Amino acid sequence: MSGKVPGKQGKQMGIAEADQQQTSQTGRTPRQQLLDWFADQNWKAFPFQKQVWRDYLAGKSGLIHAATGTGKTYAAFGGPLINALKRRSKAAKRKASRCRVIWITPLRALATDLAHALNRPLQDLELEWTVETRTGDTPAAVRNRQARRLPEVLITTPESLTLLLSRKNGKELLDDLECVIVDEWHELLATKRGVQTELALSRLRMWNPQLRVWGLSATIGNLNEAADVLMGASPLEPPVFVAGAKRKKYRISTLIPDSIERFPWAGHLGLKQLPGIVERIDEAGTSLVFTNTRSQAEIWYQSILKQRPDWAGQLALHHGSIGRETRSWVEKGLRTGDLRCVVCTSSLDLGVDFSPVERVFQIGSPKGIARLMQRAGRSGHSPGETSEVICVPTNALELIEFAAARQALEQAQVESRPPLNKPLDVLIQHLCTIALGGGFSATELYNEIRTSWAYSDLTREEWDWCLDFITTGGAALKAYPDYQRVELVDGAYRLENKKRARQHRLSIGTICGDGTLTVKYLKGRRIGTIEESFISKLNRGDLFTFSGKALEFVTINNMTVWVRKAKKQATVVPRWMGGRMPLSTELADSFLDTLQSYSAGHQVPREVTAVKDILELQQDWSRLPSDEELLIEQIKSREGHHLFFFPLAGRLVHEGLSGLIAYRLSQRQPVSFTISINDYGFELLSPTPVDLPADLRADLFSEDNLTEDMQSCLNAAEMAKRRFREIAQISGLVFNGYPGQQRTTRQLQASTGLLYDVFDNYDQQNLLLLQAKREVLEQQLELTRLRKTLQRMQASQLHVTNPPRLTPFAFPLFVDRLRQRLSSEQLQDRIARMTVQLEKASQR
Repeated sequence: MSGKVPGKQGKQMGIAEADQQQTSQTGRTPRQQLLDWFADQNWKAFPFQKQVWRDYLAGKSGLIHAATGTGKTYAAFGGPLINALKRRSKAAKRKASRCRVIWITPLRALATDLAHALNRPLQDLELEWTVETRTGDTPAAVRNRQARRLPEVLITTPESLTLLLSRKNGKELLDDLECVIVDEWHELLATKRGVQTELALSRLRMWNPQLRVWGLSATIGNLNEAADVLMGASPLEPPVFVAGAKRKKYRISTLIPDSIERFPWAGHLGLKQLPGIVERIDEAGTSLVFTNTRSQAEIWYQSILKQRPDWAGQLALHHGSIGRETRSWVEKGLRTGDLRCVVCTSSLDLGVDFSPVERVFQIGSPKGIARLMQRAGRSGHSPGETSEVICVPTNALELIEFAAARQALEQAQVESRPPLNKPLDVLIQHLCTIALGGGFSATELYNEIRTSWAYSDLTREEWDWCLDFITTGGAALKAYPDYQRVELVDGAYRLENKKRARQHRLSIGTICGDGTLTVKYLKGRRIGTIEESFISKLNRGDLFTFSGKALEFVTINNMTVWVRKAKKQATVVPRWMGGRMPLSTELADSFLDTLQSYSAGHQVPREVTAVKDILELQQDWSRLPSDEELLIEQIKSREGHHLFFFPLAGRLVHEGLSGLIAYRLSQRQPVSFTISINDYGFELLSPTPVDLPADLRADLFSEDNLTEDMQSCLNAAEMAKRRFREIAQISGLVFNGYPGQQRTTRQLQASTGLLYDVFDNYDQQNLLLLQAKREVLEQQLELTRLRKTLQRMQASQLHVTNPPRLTPFAFPLFVDRLRQRLSSEQLQDRIARMTVQLEKASQR
């Protein structure tokens, strides 16, 4: 392929002439000007960055794979910069106000940071380009201005880009677009937001077939597939794959407690190490303390501040529910180095360049290798520097997970992220968006949609069903005008009704959660958002901690929680949905390898040595799980008869697996079970003894009738109803409400539950209904991974042991079940009594 920039012949000649003019004026080519700018920053362009620039200028698209902090941003932006330098002529300035680059980012925090990074070379090179963000945080006045004229570089999210496509002048606004850069593509890939991005790209490519698309990605296990998905099903040529500079160096250390109980349980160990963590924060310039949940972040922020009250003003909290002003203040403090420490969640996981950060802490297991790498990369965020993370266990068995994660990272065993296939709720939303943005021809849009990877195998029957659904409401809803959103006018599908148009724009997006309420002081200042399910349990005068502050609940009015500052410390912390992350397959496999090394007497990491007493006691009373053996423990207690299974396949798989095995056992004899699960295994508790079949493999672990048994064993209807609630919101079947007048969770549950029942009774082939049932199995219960786990269990050597009492591996499952029905104080008292008894038994 020639080195000319693709496009119309006139454009090619204009760029070439501008290049010659610029060279004659300054004596330096545009490429050399960029290299000189690098030199002015005391940098030297890496070969991979130069390669991306060459490929970009040749009109190619591709994926840049490089570790965090190794130069991906300027690798991707260098090509557009060189083109801008070529165009710097009097003739070109007349068109300087047209959008040239769209940069898609999954996080609002990343958008602000990117704007700073991209503005640096533009200002230094005196390019008359503007960089602006367009996210949920963008002020209304800026969004209104952008609706008429976009900046040359627009940093946005998938949702905000889709909103642009819903405008009738969208094509005009983006007529000169030359490039789309998708940042952190690995984070979007396996999500509906990723599919939303694919659909937006298919529209932009239709408007400009020569559009360059570049993805930026850290390490994932299926990089080639990730590149293919981003390029779509019908690329003009195969994508370019560019690997970054040399491999990023990581230093993963673990803060090992002075004493470790031999009967671990989840969550109790972390805060005991607070003094050691504070000491290490004090040694560093700026630190990030990552937690896995927002609730955990609130608790750790308060605990650190209580330990070091003199850090007030230097200690901050950052998560997605905190108000925009506070988040921006925290991000600015990190850039300038004014903050000593920030306690955060995944809201600061991705791509943000906070150079002053010297030290990163990970509270609790990261549950995945890629997540640990991503968070470690917040420190040493420059090429050639080592990224360091200090891991803090919240229970003793997490020490083994940390050792396993380090081993897997050293062996480059990183999780794959499989793309989604044909989520029709996202497609239906997109059809309404395009119908609102000027309308579409059914045949033309069908062909366009099929160029995206997610819908490349979309059948004509599925397409026709979706068209019928948005125009008539489908077979079960034809009699209700509210569901007839799109009209077929003169051969074009259009969304003309102003009320429905406004409702659709307010509903664009694929992120659904529990209903959220705005939290404000009585004087009116906004603090952030909180989930309705938590607030509904509070009474007037109750105290709770949120956004790092002790607050007193006053009242709820118009979906706003009104509070005042509490005069005394609060102990209640909000909990958000989706708190527990499952153990990834790769980390679970490495965990088993680490246990196998210990059992074989090989040299093991210091983390494993620290829990030697636990492992020895587990071996003494039972066995250790391994990748070639399945451990099952039968224990009798005052509560009943316990069956503990240890497949070590992650909590989502265990959720489905526990129900499946309980169901199959109940088919053999009348018995009811209480179930508890964690990442290592699951417990089945019954009031009567359970006779295990002689052939466990054939009777319990068979793949025969797996889907049917899963539907029967689980409360699949209720799971599907919950999943359908999300699908109904994304597809526009239900409207969440106008700003300040959002519908409550109970109202949404009622509406979507009624729709589910209508479809289930009168339209069982409704494709959204079938999608809900499929997603429960594939995503919520990880059916594919569950099937592989069953295959491994069938191939494993089975060991059924009868320990005299709860083993160290069984104890956490026992505690997790108690946690569901006891208060924190009752639970701690109960556990204290049990551990004393078990310790005495272990010493006999």
